[in-house]
Formats: sequence, C-alpha cells, structure tokens
Amino acid sequence: MSNSASRSLNGLKILVVDDSKTIRRTAETLLTKEGCHVFTAIDGFDALSKIADHQPDLIFVDIMMPRLDGYETCSLIKHNKLFKETPVIMLSSKDGLFDRARGRIVGSEQYLTKPFTKDELLGAISNQIN
Repeated sequence: MSNSASRSLNGLKILVVDDSKTIRRTAETLLTKEGCHVFTAIDGFDALSKIADHQPDLIFVDIMMPRLDGYETCSLIKHNKLFKETPVIMLSSKDGLFDRARGRIVGSEQYLTKPFTKDELLGAISNQIN
C-alpha cells in the first residue's frame, strides 16, 4: 500500500458534526473525493445517534453548537467504552489557547481552526490514523 494520504483514507468512515451546512458540505465534498465514507450531524445529539449507527473511524466536532456543544459531545464519546478510542478532532472558528486546552481536557486528539484547507483536513486525519 502506498504512503500517499489519499490511499490511506480510502474507506474510512468519518463523521462531521457541525451546525453550519457550509462546513458540513465542504468537509463532506473534500473527504468523499479522498474515498472516505462521510456522515454528517447537525449537533451533539444528532451525532450520538449517528456514532451508534455508523461507528465512525474518526469524528470532527464543532465546538460552538446549540443544545449540546462540542466539548460535551466529545466528553460523552470519550466516556463511552465502545467509542473512547475513536479519535475526535475539534473544529473551531477561534484559534484560542483556552479552547485547545479545554478540548484536550475532554479527550480530543486534535484541534482544527475553521475555515480549514483541504491539506489541513487531510493532514489531521492522517495524524490520527497512521
């Protein structure tokens, strides 16, 4: 198997949780082109049922969401024995130290600032799966 990122992403199941349709669509388009199976959720509650249904290999979670924010969502994922090993990458429009630290506390593996580039998105996934 080649070391190129696109090959290694082929077949990965990825959940993108964001209340922004634009972000969901952008991530879905980029990742589908790389051969990923992409599922999307509009908030934390939606995400929890999608995680149970699809058992994704990796999850992107926006921090600022209504009802159940990204920190709470990540914390719930990490406290579930079935999904605690699933890498969670936090998405935020703020590039703050506090947000990064809080993301680490609830168990997220990585932090990506929006808007992200294709390379940043793919790089974040490669970091977690390789």
